[in-house]
Amino acid sequence: MIKYLGIALLYAGVLFDLIGCIGLVRLPDVYNRLQAATKCVTLGTCMILAGTILMTTSLILAIQGIICLVFILITSPTAAHALARGAYKAGVKLWDKSIVDHYGEDQS
Repeated sequence: MIKYLGIALLYAGVLFDLIGCIGLVRLPDVYNRLQAATKCVTLGTCMILAGTILMTTSLILAIQGIICLVFILITSPTAAHALARGAYKAGVKLWDKSIVDHYGEDQS
């Protein structure tokens, strides 16, 4: 039963990664693309790691997978926030059809 759950997590992770890659190509500006990339890494890669953890028989590999999973959960959103803030401070414009700029409203 655990094997099937692991396989389901692997497939779901690959699907999230595929959708995130499509988002990188199709979305209009750096902020939307960054959001797609972050969701892709955080959800997709963590699901693949979780599936691998469930399917492995080695305790050491499972512990290494959990460490990697925690590391990705901490660093990916933090890096995306830093990149988005840096892009905004550098003057990268929002998409012309963007409706709200909460960060700009907070700065004024």
